[in-house]
Amino acid sequence: MSAFRWPARVYWEDTDGGGIVYYANYLRFLERARTEWLRARGHSQLQLARDRGIVFTVVSLSVDYRAPARLDDELQITCEPRSDGAASLRFAQRIYRAPAAGRAPQLLLEANVRVACVDARTMRPQRLPEYLASALAAEAPGSG
Repeated sequence: MSAFRWPARVYWEDTDGGGIVYYANYLRFLERARTEWLRARGHSQLQLARDRGIVFTVVSLSVDYRAPARLDDELQITCEPRSDGAASLRFAQRIYRAPAAGRAPQLLLEANVRVACVDARTMRPQRLPEYLASALAAEAPGSG
């Protein structure tokens, strides 16, 4: 199984005064990639909140910064989800600087994110919807 990839570009608003991505802004790129992973499977955050009454919330996060991203860099953000019990997911995520001519992509960041599925009203854990649990099982290593 290959990781889901989402492209992004670094804009001025993402950077500090020196044109380097501000450390907390990497979390926005990670969040957007997880959202786009879900959208690529036919589901939007809004639809799930409105129709199913569920939302996803980050409950833990670890990040290792390897190299800085800079203004105008093209990035590739990867997302590899794994089931983590009945009501949560773990995502292995990486951010790469897109390769320049004749060069390999450069790893900028590695993150592990645990996300819980919760009731939008009560914020209590809810089982993952069956179609999402099935999609995760189908994407798991060794399932194809």
